[in-house]
Amino acid sequence: MSGSSIRRSGLRHRALLGAAVMALSLPQTTFAAERSRKAEAQQTERVAFTAAEAGTARPDGFNPAVRIQGDDAAAFRALVDGASAADRPWLVLSGGGENGAFAAGLLNGWSEAGTRPDFGIITGVSTGAMIAPFAFIGAAGDAALRQNYTEVSAADVFEFGGTNEALTDTWPLKRRIDRAVTPALLKAVAAEHAKGRRLLVATTAVDGERPVLWDMGAIAQEGGPKALALFRAIVLASSAVPGVFPPVMIDAVAQDGKHFQEMHDDGGTTAPYYLAPESVLQARDPAPLPTRQVYLVVNNSLTPDFQMASRTTLSVLGRSMSAAIKAQTRAALALSETFAQRTGLDLQVAQIDGRFGQTSAAPFDQTYMKALFAHGVALGRAGTAFRDGAAPPDLATGAVNRQASQPMPAQLPVRNVARR
Repeated sequence: MSGSSIRRSGLRHRALLGAAVMALSLPQTTFAAERSRKAEAQQTERVAFTAAEAGTARPDGFNPAVRIQGDDAAAFRALVDGASAADRPWLVLSGGGENGAFAAGLLNGWSEAGTRPDFGIITGVSTGAMIAPFAFIGAAGDAALRQNYTEVSAADVFEFGGTNEALTDTWPLKRRIDRAVTPALLKAVAAEHAKGRRLLVATTAVDGERPVLWDMGAIAQEGGPKALALFRAIVLASSAVPGVFPPVMIDAVAQDGKHFQEMHDDGGTTAPYYLAPESVLQARDPAPLPTRQVYLVVNNSLTPDFQMASRTTLSVLGRSMSAAIKAQTRAALALSETFAQRTGLDLQVAQIDGRFGQTSAAPFDQTYMKALFAHGVALGRAGTAFRDGAAPPDLATGAVNRQASQPMPAQLPVRNVARR
């Protein structure tokens, strides 16, 4: 499967699967020091622990309140009800690999328009987890988003040839996250958290097969090197495609004092984005969320994309995963839209639809990413990115329902862009 066969809507989904699969055809550079470090760090043995111990565990050195089980409806309600700004609009960011350039551009354009809401809660999964901290600090994070999604290449994300746990090694991505997530960023996140806002990132606990929702502002408020390391680790873990990218190990302590390492990977394994626990969305008589408005950015195209598959493992895997991820996202959207209709929630959805038709020649093609970023900027500036969640686009053509497409309301609480 050649690089030129990878299209915008092929494998560019919740966590860069296409990039990793395509690594077989990309030249790789040998970094002796990194390879030595990698070899020394690889461990196959883990301290054994039980489901009961996992259920009472907290990250080593942190208050248990910095995270909840993402499928725990009561814990979720307590978390959002305890946020004084949760009644403001929410921003929900999906996965999508380099297609995160769409959300990054949209946020930049939205800031330029001066109509970007001061979101009470922001959630992120996979590439959305990388965007979310910068979105959380408002227009002050726009320059970093522009750089992160227009100036990267495949070599900045992964190296093929891997580890005991995956096909590739993501030490380049870890290094980029370490550079981007600075003490200054944590300080800014902590300041916004103190205002009653919440920044939430989802990972998947591999051992327990459950989503974990991390209160990143609470971690940021802890301050110091440990908080910085955990914050970075969670962002990296949320993007770790199982089997393709290595999982992230997080030191934990059970209630009885036992120390062990949890294994976390892609938050998109359990859901393509995080709005609320599935049991909340599926409830027979659902209680409304504290907010009345949610903006959901889907960093993907969900329409079928015809490509003849070759009779190779990578080609068949790639096409099958593309179909599966699109189907998963469409199902999640249907569930979210039903919940919104039943609770009176104004759900606004933006996705990469038929208005953007450019394709890319290879993973993390800068020309493609810059074009997608510019597309997001234009939609954000014009206020035409979002549509009513109850009116999906035509799956056969990818065309957006123009009657449903509408400008972003200007009367919402707006951050003073000039001040930022």
